[in-house]
Order: sequence, then C-alpha cells, then structure tokens
Amino acid sequence: MGRLSTHVLDVSRGKPAQGVTIELQRLDASGGRLTVTTTTTNQDGRTDQPLMVGDSFVPGVYELVFHVGAYFRGLGAIGAGEFLDVVPLRVTLADKDGHYHVPLVCSPFSYSTYRGS
Repeated sequence: MGRLSTHVLDVSRGKPAQGVTIELQRLDASGGRLTVTTTTTNQDGRTDQPLMVGDSFVPGVYELVFHVGAYFRGLGAIGAGEFLDVVPLRVTLADKDGHYHVPLVCSPFSYSTYRGS
C-alpha cells in the first residue's frame, strides 16, 4: 500500500517545527495543479496523518509546499521571510506500493531534503 509522509525540522533551534502549513499538490501533464491536501505540523514536526495512504495514494508528480516563512516570522526569528518564504519540493512518486517519506530540514536561510524511510 502506497504512502507519503513528511516532517519538518528547524535546525536553527534544534527542534521539530510545529505549526508549518504544508500543501500537497498533484501536477498534471499540462502543468495544472490540484490541491490534494493542506495540513499543519504538530509538536513533533509531523503531520497527524500521512499526506496520502492506501487508496488515496496515486503515483504521479507532486509538489509539497512548505510555508516556512510564516513559521519563522511567528517565532520572531532573525531574517524570517527575508530569504526563504515558501519552499516547494517537486517529487515523482512512481511506485504505487512505495513508502515515500520526504522530510524538510530548514532554517530561515537554508533547507535540505532527502527520501527517508
């Protein structure tokens, strides 16, 4: 059964990022977008439910859109929103039975990601 999950870590504070809004959008061949879900990270920097799982998981091209600028502005972080505001991660989910975990590790000035487990 396919599954897509994520979490957000704030490396500037060394903690999970609580309260980050995440949008999941499916892209079609013509460049159109369909918002699949919008959610917010919990106290562990994770979403309460997977972004897609089981029958809702459809292989394709997606963007995970992380609203980190609003998160850092809410903390009063130095430089919040001056550089990073919205971080889009475009991924291809090809395996209908795959487990895709796509974390975001970020600060007000940088981010990285990887395919986790």
